[in-house]
Amino acid sequence: MDREALTAWALANGWQMMAGHPSLVKPSNPKDAIVRMVFKATVVNLEVKKPAGKWEKVSGAPYGAIEPAEEDGLPRGLGLDTITGLTMLMRDNKDRQVFARMTGKG
Repeated sequence: MDREALTAWALANGWQMMAGHPSLVKPSNPKDAIVRMVFKATVVNLEVKKPAGKWEKVSGAPYGAIEPAEEDGLPRGLGLDTITGLTMLMRDNKDRQVFARMTGKG
């Protein structure tokens, strides 16, 4: 997957663009990103915001090593499927976005 494909997948699965990066937000504070994908020239890094406010890289992979899974399209090779709580956070973010569209708040 390349940068554009990863961005399209992320935006379709609850991520939103914040400060130029596809990001997931805290359910209790939707203006505060806590997970983001940072795109470099040849790699993409997954970073998590520490309580002190500093971003920490938790995984990274070259674009060529990232492939969508056939069953759910989740990019494999970046570690998204191995990080505890990430799929629930993605679901919460997507549900919040859908609900906001339905109520006109968003």
